[in-house]
Amino acid sequence: MSILVNIEDLLSGNVVEGTRMEFKKGWNPKPIMRSVCAFANDFENEGSGYIIVGVDEVDGKPIRPVFGFPPNDLETVEKKLIGLCNLMQPHYMPRTSLEAIDGKHVLVICIPAGSNRPYKVPDDVLAKHKTYNYRIRFNSNSIVPNPEQEAELLQLTAKIPFDDRVNTHANVNDMSFSLMREHLEKIKSRLLEESNKITVEELAEKMNLSQGANEHLFPKNVGLLMFSDHPEKYFKGVQIDVVEFPNGVAGKEFTEKIFQGAIQKQLVDALSYIKTNVIKEKVIKHADKEASDRVFNYPFNAIEEALSNAVYHRNYELQDPIEVRILPDAIEIISYNGADPSLKQEDFDKGIVRARRYRNRRIGEFLKELRLTEGRGTGIPTIVKALKDNGSGSPTFDTNEPQRTHFLIEIPIHKDFVKKDNSFTVTKEELKNGVDALAEAVRVTLSKSNEIEIPSEKNIIKYNKIANTLSEQQIEVLNYALTPRKKKEILEECLGLSNQTKNFNTHIQPLMDLGLINLTIPNKVTSQYQKYFTSNIGKGVLYVVINRDKNDEVTN
Repeated sequence: MSILVNIEDLLSGNVVEGTRMEFKKGWNPKPIMRSVCAFANDFENEGSGYIIVGVDEVDGKPIRPVFGFPPNDLETVEKKLIGLCNLMQPHYMPRTSLEAIDGKHVLVICIPAGSNRPYKVPDDVLAKHKTYNYRIRFNSNSIVPNPEQEAELLQLTAKIPFDDRVNTHANVNDMSFSLMREHLEKIKSRLLEESNKITVEELAEKMNLSQGANEHLFPKNVGLLMFSDHPEKYFKGVQIDVVEFPNGVAGKEFTEKIFQGAIQKQLVDALSYIKTNVIKEKVIKHADKEASDRVFNYPFNAIEEALSNAVYHRNYELQDPIEVRILPDAIEIISYNGADPSLKQEDFDKGIVRARRYRNRRIGEFLKELRLTEGRGTGIPTIVKALKDNGSGSPTFDTNEPQRTHFLIEIPIHKDFVKKDNSFTVTKEELKNGVDALAEAVRVTLSKSNEIEIPSEKNIIKYNKIANTLSEQQIEVLNYALTPRKKKEILEECLGLSNQTKNFNTHIQPLMDLGLINLTIPNKVTSQYQKYFTSNIGKGVLYVVINRDKNDEVTN
């Protein structure tokens, strides 16, 4: 049976990370069985492992052309492998395939993550007296776990990632034979040719998309998500919503585009839509040099990586779709139910992120085969680098701590695409000093605004009384929120405080209670899209503060 992945891609290391592969110059059952056990345990939910026999290596890299494996030895080795796998506790059987490359053959042993982990294997499968141990992968080695790791491995008993679980509410025939063959064609798998002569049930088994006896054969969730025409029939909310707010979230106008179907198709179609309708290019000419600069409002590589990661890592047990929000000054990509618990906000702030254990190991395998996502731990650095190369600002990663109900990536628009705005913002220094020129500018701006007029003498007296009750920091918040802001922005950027509830209750909640700060989404206070902005009354209070000297004449 041919393996799913193309042998050339496998050896290149571009589709399968090096930690999930081992190269053996010849058949050596002792280390091979230790690695079979380690890959079957899949301690970090990375997906299938591969042992390639007939390939020598240097520092983990295969030596080309390959050394080769004698095809005449295949039947003998496969018989020995069956006997050796019977020694594993519980029983486990990998898949084998003889693959042609460099004018020779190699034996590929494919080891999908086992559904009955944890597995044990003798340290020496050829010894008369056998000592059994668990095995796990650590970097590129198959090791005996330490006590802490063993305890963690035991906790994984029967804990199968959602995408790799059997779905008993569906039938294998609910998967599309044509979509499965289309995938094989795209990744140039030898299995494509074999699929011409087999049934959908047989192909699903070879692609590890089903499980069970013939009379009780069921598809796995990954098969329904990636190889059915309508996965939303089995998983509500499996879609990508692209919503554009031309005037910001507070504005009433928006357009929405919904992408459904197999999740990899959703991803490709959504990216194509964004590339065609959202991404803009600008050529900047310089007087002091001949060469021009080309910049984009959003580098496509950053959007591609962020959305691919959302499809890879979202929780498909929840009914919330992936959301792409296109704002005047940023693109936000939100997936549910948040990042892996092992990842902290400070990890994202430092740009050093490596998930302890992946949520969807099988989806990750297929997306990597399609080159729609990259290797382990490369997503965040790729996004950061793409923005830096484009001259854009830094991305924002929000883990929504402590609730962790969602994960948000905000990609800022390039500064050369920012729309100019006639609104004003008062700096802290100007606010404290009450500069006359600034006050005049404020009066002019407010007098031209459709939202608020210069307060009447009666309201000035009322606003002055309110202003006298506010702290300097609360006045700063009113000024900062003239443009709708997130809670995190107000606390961290405006006030220089941590994003904690106690700080919110001290500096923002009292302003809301007085009606000086309003919500952009008042009917859903806890929305992840929520922003806070200065109300008309708040603007009146701010006007009074800036014009304090002149107001004193009125109040006296």
